[in-house]
Amino acid sequence: MSIPSSSGASLPLPRWAYVPGATADADADYDTLAQVMALVPSRFRDFVPARHPALRYGLALNDHGFFWESQQVLEAVWAAAPQGGRERVLLRACTQIAGANLKLRMLKPHAAGRLLGEALGELRNLSQRKAVAGGDGFADGFPTAALAALLQAKLALPQLSKADWVKIGAVSRT
Repeated sequence: MSIPSSSGASLPLPRWAYVPGATADADADYDTLAQVMALVPSRFRDFVPARHPALRYGLALNDHGFFWESQQVLEAVWAAAPQGGRERVLLRACTQIAGANLKLRMLKPHAAGRLLGEALGELRNLSQRKAVAGGDGFADGFPTAALAALLQAKLALPQLSKADWVKIGAVSRT
């Protein structure tokens, strides 16, 4: 299976999901990740475009259960995002969500809850920043409030389980 990018090319999914400490016989699928990492510029100029293929791929990796891989790609995009920009805040939240999902898979619900709480804090921070009307940046049209509500609902659960992982791309735009 592959994920179509906004450039029209298809980026392959990794051959397996890497889970630190659980996949001792296999390291991460670095060859597949290298293909998408090559798409990340050293710096984005004014914002991270919502349709950038590395960004879309990183989000899709999370939603397909490749949490560690998603973190790697989203962190690379975050590092190239403009300092102080809204996309940087949203990318940090998305990276924390992927990390929380990974912790859930590793059966570490308390660590997952902490990361989801940090992501929720980032989303609240983002909601205080002015959006650009009709902007093309990742944070401009993202359904931040819907994702924050989803995280709040997860954090209200008495105990998080592997089944409580969060799909970022499944959040509806309301």
